[in-house]
Amino acid sequence: MGQMNGKPDAVVVGAGPNGLAAALRLAAAGLRVQVLERNARAGGGLRTAELTRPGFAHDVCAAAHPMAAAAPFFHEFDLAARGVRLVHPEIPYAHPLDGGRAALAKPSLEETAEAFGPDGPAYRRLLGPLVEHGDEVVDYILGSAFRRPPVHGIPALAFFAVNGLPSVRWLMRRWFRTDDPGALLAGAAAHGMLPLTRGLTGGLGLLLGMLAHHVGWPLVEGGSQRLADAMVTALEEQGGEVVTGHEVTDLREFDGVPAVLLDTSPSAFVRMAGDGVHEGYRRWVARYRHGPGVFKVDWALSEPVPWTNPEVRRAGTVHLAGTLDETVAAESAPAAGRNPERPFVLAVQPTVVDPTRAPSGRHVLWAYVHVPHGSDVDMTDRIETQIERFAPGFRDTVLDRHTTNARQLEAYNPNNIGGEISNGEASMWQMLARPVPRWNPYKTPVRGTYLASAATPPGPAVHGMCGDNAARVALREIFGIREAPRLRPARV
Repeated sequence: MGQMNGKPDAVVVGAGPNGLAAALRLAAAGLRVQVLERNARAGGGLRTAELTRPGFAHDVCAAAHPMAAAAPFFHEFDLAARGVRLVHPEIPYAHPLDGGRAALAKPSLEETAEAFGPDGPAYRRLLGPLVEHGDEVVDYILGSAFRRPPVHGIPALAFFAVNGLPSVRWLMRRWFRTDDPGALLAGAAAHGMLPLTRGLTGGLGLLLGMLAHHVGWPLVEGGSQRLADAMVTALEEQGGEVVTGHEVTDLREFDGVPAVLLDTSPSAFVRMAGDGVHEGYRRWVARYRHGPGVFKVDWALSEPVPWTNPEVRRAGTVHLAGTLDETVAAESAPAAGRNPERPFVLAVQPTVVDPTRAPSGRHVLWAYVHVPHGSDVDMTDRIETQIERFAPGFRDTVLDRHTTNARQLEAYNPNNIGGEISNGEASMWQMLARPVPRWNPYKTPVRGTYLASAATPPGPAVHGMCGDNAARVALREIFGIREAPRLRPARV
């Protein structure tokens, strides 16, 4: 890519979804924007690569995208107009159980509830108000960083707050008499990488469960990389620039640049700022907690996964743990420094809905488990044993596999400290005071420098809102633009 002539108005460090979202918002205001990325290709958590064999496209990090489908930023970005196609599996996510049974989150709330028999009415009462006001719930959680009172959907938001603050284990036992709906929503809550006995896990289970019925859990056709590439193309069309293979170690590199936005961890900012950060901020960042890491496996398969329950073969995402109690036990172990013998396996089978990911007749499978922070233990056998539990004969379909432990994940992306993919534990305190307890979490002690990563509200997932929110602050404070301009439409 050609070098930008002259000094940019703004620099963004890190070309993940948040960094690219920040760059696009700044460029929409007519600013000259440069994005710097240490890796050889932009994308961060949106990378796709041939990790096993030629022709098998594996998502390196994020695979299923309910938050991208719901996020206000990506609605405005207009994925379809940018050539990004979200493909929807017939069943957004499934939770197999022993004996060939499975709890299924179908697009229809009614169909899902009906399968729960005596717990169907409770499922409708719990998820119904959130699905009915899905846009208002998402807009408030992602757009406001909880720092303004809601305007629309207030009863639904109040209902969400009351039921979302407790742990998902407590919530499921309070609402349901049978195990199936509890296991289904606990599996969704486990995406938060917290013990399911912790507060706020109920809220994550409700939010992701609601999204299955509101927008689905789609995948990006061809791989998540296509979303990142579309964002890069849109930025370049506006005169912006993405420079890869450029690692930033010192903020003094940007002397004279009015605004610098960092899609990095808080500790990386402190290192880059050096003496520019006062001791109080340093202490708060030192207290910022990072949770369990991830061990990930990607498989090239000769045929689809042979799930015992045929309905699971239609699901895009599959949660493997068994009952509610087993899911709770599996997610408690990593935070206590133990690798679970029967882990919670979060799996995505892209070729169920996207045959472009593999040669004709072949398939790919993506999965990870939570492990102690910084673990280098190989969990492959435990993961495959858990899959075999619900899909006997799975190992016979494996053509090749690629593994990534927590330490290797951090080496690939320094934001994944200890292999944690959330850029900071998503605990109740750290979601309200992320990364430090200040009213404007995007501002740093360095004038003109802002955090724009998942270490700021609204936190992890592919939604772009951390970067978008940070860019809006920079536009207001540095450039005097109080109303951020809308993203520029795609070129026809």
